[in-house]
Amino acid sequence: MNDAHAELSEVRLHYVEEGEGPLVVLLHGFPEAWFGWRFQIPALARAGFRVVAPDLRGFNRSSKPKGVSAYELDRVAYDVKELIETLGEDSACVAGHDWGGATAWELAMRHPEVVDRLAILNSPHPHAFRSALRKPHQLKKSWYFGLFQLPWLPEKLLPRDDWAGLKQGFAKDARPGTFTPDDAARYVDAWEQPGATSASLNYYRAAVRRRGAQFVPIAAPTLVLWGDRDRYLVPELAEPPAADVPVCEVVHFDASHWLHHDEADEVNRRLAEFFGA
Repeated sequence: MNDAHAELSEVRLHYVEEGEGPLVVLLHGFPEAWFGWRFQIPALARAGFRVVAPDLRGFNRSSKPKGVSAYELDRVAYDVKELIETLGEDSACVAGHDWGGATAWELAMRHPEVVDRLAILNSPHPHAFRSALRKPHQLKKSWYFGLFQLPWLPEKLLPRDDWAGLKQGFAKDARPGTFTPDDAARYVDAWEQPGATSASLNYYRAAVRRRGAQFVPIAAPTLVLWGDRDRYLVPELAEPPAADVPVCEVVHFDASHWLHHDEADEVNRRLAEFFGA
C-alpha cells in the first residue's frame, strides 16, 4: 500500500493506493479517514482493481481550509473529480460511506462523466434526506446536526475524555471486536491533527447553510448497501427516489451504520462484483 499526495486546485489530498487495474475510489465519512476502508482496500486490489482511498479535505493528513463554505459538497466533490484526473484516468468506479457517500452522490450529479459506477453505503440520497428531515423520527435521529451548528462548543466536547464520545459511537454500534484498540489509536491520531475537529464539523455546518441545490438524475448504475441497524438514519432512506436514480439496486443488511466493518467480507464481494460488471 503506497502513500501519496495530490496537489489539486484548492487543496492537497493525502491518499493511499494499492493494486492495478480499473480505478476504484473509496470515500470515507465522519469521523473516519482513509483507513475506514482498511478491510476493502486489499480485497478490491486482489480482485483486480487499482484502489485509491483519499482523506477528504478537512480530515487526517489532507488540507484543512478555513471557513464553513470550504466544505460545501460541490467543492468536496470537485476535489474527487480532480483527484481522478490527477491519477491519469478519465473516470472511475466510486464508493462512498456517510459523508463520503454524500460526496459520491454529489459527484455523480455534478460530474457524471467521471463516474462509471456508483456504490453508496449508509448515506441517503440528498433528495430523500431532505424529505425525511420533515418527519419526527428522522429529525430525532439527526439531533447532532443541531449541536454541530454551535460555534466552539462541539470542538470542546468531542475531545473530552480522550475522544470517548466518538469512540463509543463505534463501540456501541458495530459488531463486537470490529474496532480494536489499535484501530482506536489510529482514529485518535487522525482526530488530533491540527484543525481537523473544526474542519470535519464544518461538513455539517455547510450542509445546513446550503441553499438552492438542484437534484440531477444520476446516469451511472448505482448500488446501495444499507445496514438497517443504523442509529442515525431510518431504514427507509436506503431507497433513493426512482426519478433521481433510475438504475439502482438496494441490498439490506442486519448491520449498523458501520456496514463496511460489520460485514466486510460480504461488502467486499458485492463491491468487486458490481465494479467488475
